[in-house]
Amino acid sequence: MLVAGVGNIFFGDDGFGPEVLRGVATRPLPPGVRAVDFGIRGTHLAYELLDGWGALLLVDAVPDRGEPGALRAFEVGPDSVPAAPLDAHSMDPGAVFASLRALGGTLPRAVVLGCQVDNTEEGIGLSPRVAAAVAPAVDAVFEIVDQLLAPEAVTLQPEKAEG
Repeated sequence: MLVAGVGNIFFGDDGFGPEVLRGVATRPLPPGVRAVDFGIRGTHLAYELLDGWGALLLVDAVPDRGEPGALRAFEVGPDSVPAAPLDAHSMDPGAVFASLRALGGTLPRAVVLGCQVDNTEEGIGLSPRVAAAVAPAVDAVFEIVDQLLAPEAVTLQPEKAEG
């Protein structure tokens, strides 16, 4: 299983994923689980997913999903990934997943742990409400990993397409 933190630390709350991965790195993960801060390297994440991971837990900041600092975990199915050309410049999870498909890969079971942003203006550092969500998100990473590793793995609520 791959736990991937994504986001740009130079745009405020967009650095949520990398900050959570820093916290994850302070605790041991179960065997077979690797945690990586991909930052803004979306192409690297797409290529890493070509290695045949059994599951992906993606930690990211998300816009327009509720109150700033609110955490939400949801599954992203392969059918919800739009067909798109390879995009080496986008870190948006949808673009990463579409790039994976363009490279001939298949999305493994994928869960996104997202945190509603407050501020994504240029600048380093999380807003107070998002910073307060980091420790609970680290705990949530370990809970989700345990759920995904369980033989009777729980299905999380799938993300609804907005249209």
